Amino acid sequence: MSTDRLREFFNPMVRRSFAELGIGEAQVVEYVSELLSGFARCDRLYRLEAGGKSIDSVVQMLAELLDAPPTGDRIEWEREVRRYIGDYTLFMSGMFRSHVSRGGYLDYYLEEGSRSYRTVSKLDLSRYRTGFLMFEELSKRFEFYSGALDYLRQSYFAPGSGEDPFADFLKEMRGWEKLSRN
Repeated sequence: MSTDRLREFFNPMVRRSFAELGIGEAQVVEYVSELLSGFARCDRLYRLEAGGKSIDSVVQMLAELLDAPPTGDRIEWEREVRRYIGDYTLFMSGMFRSHVSRGGYLDYYLEEGSRSYRTVSKLDLSRYRTGFLMFEELSKRFEFYSGALDYLRQSYFAPGSGEDPFADFLKEMRGWEKLSRN
């Protein structure tokens, strides 16, 4: 399934869930829909690598900031890594909240996600980029948006009793990935 079709799939759910909770301006709804569409593909969810292995630890992601950027633009490298960390922590703390909570790092994800989006906003402002206000909004209300994604997950992807909450979602992601290759 193409990213456009995935966006068409996620956008109404995000819009409805956020509206029911009374949060989210249109630009944030579009951004979160795009985020879900992109992260439905595992290669985008785990796009940072170290030593040939995908990184799934926020601490390791932050360590990537210490390395030299692959292309030489240090500020742009920091912005992209920070944006990815914000996106990753929002996705994981929202769509997989129980997993993140069980691991004992929900508060850390909420803090680091907010911090990362705040950094993106400041970097965008320093480079006179539009969109810095959206990242500031995501930073200020990170916990609300994460909670809204958890609400979305519970509303639209709730497992039956005794089922693995990740199984159906991962199965659908694998199906989307296969379709997007075609």
